[in-house]
Amino acid sequence: MSDTVQVEPEPESATRIAGDRIDALRAFAADLGARGEELGLIGPLEAPRLWTRHLLNSAVLAPLIAEGGRVADIGTGGGMPGLVLAIVRPDARFLFIEPMERRCAWLAEQIETLGLENAEVRRGRAEEFHDAFEVDQVTARAVTALRKLVPITAPLLRDGGEMLFLKGASVEQEIDAAEKVLRKHRVRDVSVEELGDGLLAETTRVFRAKVNRHG
Repeated sequence: MSDTVQVEPEPESATRIAGDRIDALRAFAADLGARGEELGLIGPLEAPRLWTRHLLNSAVLAPLIAEGGRVADIGTGGGMPGLVLAIVRPDARFLFIEPMERRCAWLAEQIETLGLENAEVRRGRAEEFHDAFEVDQVTARAVTALRKLVPITAPLLRDGGEMLFLKGASVEQEIDAAEKVLRKHRVRDVSVEELGDGLLAETTRVFRAKVNRHG
């Protein structure tokens, strides 16, 4: 990383969001800020907005994670949102589904360095694990549009399981475009929630829905 690139200072809201897990989140932020660009985990313009755009944007999803739940995070990449959530929610268990070997190596290193006993990495694409397990919730951030994301994630969920996808300003258009796919996979109770109001300069949009196969 260039010496002229500075990692964003920790926002005041970070402690309010992460609580007593802030030290672990700080350690992850420091390592991602120092090596993330070099390892191809974040772009060259991301370090100055690492906390607000990536870490806290992911961390505000934590209250929606079921207590003691089993969660699969799809395309975890540099750790968002899965690794951040595993830090902030040590009571839940997380599976990081990531196809790229070097990113899996990074995630495994972080799990060990941070002492996370509630997380593990599975190398592969989501569709490769359709018959391997079922989870209570599935999360994703910046993976693909809903019409493609729903078919690869719905089979990972138990009946009644929940989708929690971090999305941008066009989420309503994505929902409209995915209407047939949502119906096919029996996705119900669709809503868009905005998280982080009063904590983040820009709130985080979350696509939230449940899979009810027998409903």
